[in-house]
Amino acid sequence: MTTVERGRREPVAPEGTAADPKRPDPARRGRLAAVRSALTAWLGRPLASFHLMLAIGALLTVLGLVMVLSASAVYSLNSGPGSSVYTVFLKQVSYVLAGLVLFWVALRVPLRRVRALSPIGLLISVAMLIAVLTPLGSTVNGTRSWFTFGPVSFQPIEVAKLALALWGAHILIVKRAVLYQFRHLLVPIVPAALMMFALVMLQPDLGGTITLGVVLIALLWFAGAPLRLFGALALGALAGVLLLAVGTSYRLSRVLSFLRPEDDPEGAAYQARQAVLALADGGLFGKGLGQGPSKYSYLPNVHNDFIFALIGEELGFLGCLLVLGLFAALAITGMRIATRNIDPWIRMVAATLTVWLVAQAAINIGYVVGLLPVTGITLPLISSGGTSVVITLMVFGILANCARHEPEAVAALRSQGPGRFGRLLRLPAPDPYQPPTKRKPVRRGVPGPVPRGRQGGRVE
Repeated sequence: MTTVERGRREPVAPEGTAADPKRPDPARRGRLAAVRSALTAWLGRPLASFHLMLAIGALLTVLGLVMVLSASAVYSLNSGPGSSVYTVFLKQVSYVLAGLVLFWVALRVPLRRVRALSPIGLLISVAMLIAVLTPLGSTVNGTRSWFTFGPVSFQPIEVAKLALALWGAHILIVKRAVLYQFRHLLVPIVPAALMMFALVMLQPDLGGTITLGVVLIALLWFAGAPLRLFGALALGALAGVLLLAVGTSYRLSRVLSFLRPEDDPEGAAYQARQAVLALADGGLFGKGLGQGPSKYSYLPNVHNDFIFALIGEELGFLGCLLVLGLFAALAITGMRIATRNIDPWIRMVAATLTVWLVAQAAINIGYVVGLLPVTGITLPLISSGGTSVVITLMVFGILANCARHEPEAVAALRSQGPGRFGRLLRLPAPDPYQPPTKRKPVRRGVPGPVPRGRQGGRVE
């Protein structure tokens, strides 16, 4: 038996070396610091928000086209005589091209003109919501919410959400000095929104009602409404959703299948159950693009409401993380645009539009993964759908236009020129923000200056 000399210790590596697992390698720390410094410097550039918004919109659009082609191939082939695997995809491409035109228009039109036209836009959207309930509208899946012109269909609720966001921000900014009074905070925003809710509920369109409510709540939140108001709105929204849910048999069955999916796994709960199975089959890396079996009628409507399930099946957990990361980047960039602007209308519009798009994506992903009942809300820029894609691209154009109105961006564009994207898209330089002139208060009972030539009430 050997003995160990008392007090003898093993040599200890100096701190900060590779032998010390508690502290990272100095070279690695230096690389991370360099990356962090470069990222901070890039985000500090005047047009960083603008370029981020363009990149996020482009990535979502390209990903959406790829997944629509993969999801709709079998459906397109079986849609009728003379059809091919590209039928739905080509229609989606045409909608994207129309949306890119509106994206360019929204990016090029001065925001002050957009604000000036917002009341007219609201009136037109309300008129369309009324007209769609007449014989001019078409009924699809039990909902009278479409205008159909040959092969082209149009859903006015998408325009109504954008119009409410632009007009509501305009009214709240005009009345911002008196918003501490409830009547000025609520009128005319809430009555106009309630009228639009009623028209949409008459269609009836549950998904449109929910997203329209998101726009209203975002407007009131960023206007600084008290929390007790949101409690009342939440109760009213819950009552409206329950009314719509029990109003039709298929919506009621969706709600009941969400509460008790084991009661009807092959009926009302079939679609939600197949979506969860598709996500589970994808694993970490997925089965490969175009290899998902859900498109073979295992998951109905996979290219519209449930395309996120196919992303998980074909691209795996990493593909789902990519989608979540893009919408998280949209949320951060949109709020960055809102906080970096000094025009109060632009701030409220950027924040409201961002909340609308991100909340819509969250609701869609929520019911695909089984956390919410199925509502039929599309995944922005990724799901197949005409009006939704066109209006969403227009919203991205407005957000990118708001990014160009950040003070640093305005100064750079007016002093250094439009830049590569500005020259390519022929974008005019944005105007700097001009705060409204404040009127001097006039004391009551103090007479104004006496005009020359009038003394004692007599003309000289």
